[in-house]
Amino acid sequence: MLTVDFDRLGVGPGTRVIDVGCGAGRHSFEAYRRGADVVAFDQNSEDLAGVELMFEAMAEACEAPEYAKAETVRGDALELPYGDGEFDVVIASEILEHIPHDSQAIAELVRVVKPGGTLAVTVPRWLPERICWALSDEYHANEGGHVRIYQADELRDKITARGVRFVRQDFAHALHSPFWWLKCTFGVANDKHPVVAAYHRFLVWDMMSAPTLTRTAETLLNPLIGKSVALYFTKPVVAHGLS
Repeated sequence: MLTVDFDRLGVGPGTRVIDVGCGAGRHSFEAYRRGADVVAFDQNSEDLAGVELMFEAMAEACEAPEYAKAETVRGDALELPYGDGEFDVVIASEILEHIPHDSQAIAELVRVVKPGGTLAVTVPRWLPERICWALSDEYHANEGGHVRIYQADELRDKITARGVRFVRQDFAHALHSPFWWLKCTFGVANDKHPVVAAYHRFLVWDMMSAPTLTRTAETLLNPLIGKSVALYFTKPVVAHGLS
C-alpha cells in the first residue's frame, strides 16, 4: 500500500532515493523494483533487519533489476549522515507526526535533496486524525506515538520556508480512515473485535484484488476522508552567473 505516487516522482533506473523513516519498507521496495539506488533509513533495527531480508529476497527472485542497489542504514532523521544534495528523491512518509523537533527533521530532508530533485512528505490528514484523537487517547498518547496533528497548509509552509517549491497535494487511503475509527472506538489493540476484524478482512481483500468498484470509491472519497495527505516539492536549481 503506497502513499507516495512514484509515477509523479519519476523514480527509475539510476535514481538515487532515500526513504527516511522507512518502517517496514513499502516505499523502499517500490523504488528498488523500479531500478533506483535506494537507502532505506530508519532508527528501528528490527524493522531494518526485515527490510534487508526483503531486499535480498527481491534480488534472488529477480524482482529488481540487477543494476539497482539497495541498502539499509540505521540513524536519526534529525542528523542524516549524508552530504548536501546527495539524493534525487527524498521520501518521508508518515514520520513527521512522530518527531517532536519536526523543524529540524524538515531541514535535514531538504538539505539532502539535490538541486532539481524532489521531496515527498506524507502525514495523517487533519480531519481523520482529529477523529482518532477524539475517540482514543491510546491511539496517540504512547511512546513513539503521534505528537501533533498537521493542517496541510501549515506543513506546506514549514517546508517551503526551507527553500523548496511546493508542487502538488494529494490525498490517499480513504477506505482506511473508517478502519482506524473503528479501532479507536473498540480499542486500538483489540484486533479481534468482530467489527474491526471484518473491516480488516475487507481491506486485505481490496488490496489483493483491487476491484474497480472499491478503487473508484476510494478515488472519490480521498478528497473528503483520505487518511493521509501527500505533499510534493522540488528544490530549485540555483544558476551561478559569471562575475
